[in-house]
Amino acid sequence: MNLIAVGVNHTTADVELREQLAFSADQADQALLALRELPGVSEAALLSTCNRTEIYCLIEGEAPDFGDWLARTRRMPVDKISAALYHHRDEQALEHMMRVAGGLDSLVLGEPQILGQMREAYARAHEAGLLNGELGRVFQNVFSVAKRIRTETGIGANPVSVAYAAVSFARHIFADLKKSRALLIGAGEMIQLVARHLQEQQVREIVIANRTPERAEALARTVGGRGIALEELPVALEHADILIACTAAPLPILGKGTVESALKRRRHKPMFMVDIAVPRDIEPEVGELDDVYLYTVDHLQEAIQENVRARREAADQATVLIAEAIRLHRRSRREQRAAGVLRDYRRQRTDLADQELQRALAQLQQGGDPEQVLRRFKHNLVNKWLHQPSVTLRQLAAEGHSDALMMARQILLDQDSDSAGDD
Repeated sequence: MNLIAVGVNHTTADVELREQLAFSADQADQALLALRELPGVSEAALLSTCNRTEIYCLIEGEAPDFGDWLARTRRMPVDKISAALYHHRDEQALEHMMRVAGGLDSLVLGEPQILGQMREAYARAHEAGLLNGELGRVFQNVFSVAKRIRTETGIGANPVSVAYAAVSFARHIFADLKKSRALLIGAGEMIQLVARHLQEQQVREIVIANRTPERAEALARTVGGRGIALEELPVALEHADILIACTAAPLPILGKGTVESALKRRRHKPMFMVDIAVPRDIEPEVGELDDVYLYTVDHLQEAIQENVRARREAADQATVLIAEAIRLHRRSRREQRAAGVLRDYRRQRTDLADQELQRALAQLQQGGDPEQVLRRFKHNLVNKWLHQPSVTLRQLAAEGHSDALMMARQILLDQDSDSAGDD
């Protein structure tokens, strides 16, 4: 049985191709049923995110053409997929799965969401009855390594996205964000990410201000906040401990005078501000005010670059953990092969013993002398057990295979027997 990992990701396919190959939850369920019908596929799982679509399979015999299967499933020309498709087999496939789950193969190095997405892929395949044993154990091994990467390397400890870095900076100012109120200016993608990160930190309140109040309200609803118009900023500013701005306005939205007034009403309670916009949304002079901690996108980028370096160091540590896991997997597979040999050997020896036992029992039933019957039983059983090993060992000796003979001694003679022979 061979483990196969095949797919496309952000390094091999552009966003248009990735979109075409992406599977929704319902589509993934249907695709799993189709995977089950492919010749040679005994177990399978499908992972589909915005940055990758991957199939993990256990294959018996020759692997099917997954490029052709993807083309037919997504109704696309196969040549459009083939150039972007990568194939990994056995240990390489296992290593790839571990790198994916650990965030080492992500667009943002160390991002944590992929592990949850991989767990969902595992659960979906399990519910579809496509994990019958071995592939399920592979996934558990992968999840175990990913957990070690998270806990032992700190790969996700340092933010490497602007949105997350902005929230992380706020945590340096306010020890407990649950007591803080946040005011966000804008309603674009960056502010959406900031809002989600703040929601995860369970801030006390999220207010979103935008030129179009309807957009602000729509975004606010997704994070349990409220939306306001830009005209309401002076009032909202009085209650804001955290302010993060990112709009496309050509001129600053927030000036020094407005912030000064808000600080007086706040009795100079500290305010943390991050201006992610280019051009800036907050006048630079605001940073000169006491009790205001103002950061720009340049400050965040400096921190992000340092954090990227830290994550790369963590990724090197993670690579060592994965290499160790692969070595253990390789050893386990070898031990499994030995277990198969031992199982067959035990069955063969037991069959021979059963034959001699039945013969001995028949002789006893016919009135044979018990002592003679037992002696013949022992003699015949030992001769049958030793016949094939004797033939093979003589042949090895005649052909000069001294290493094989030494190995046979290790296998057939235990330490006590060796010691007895040396006395």
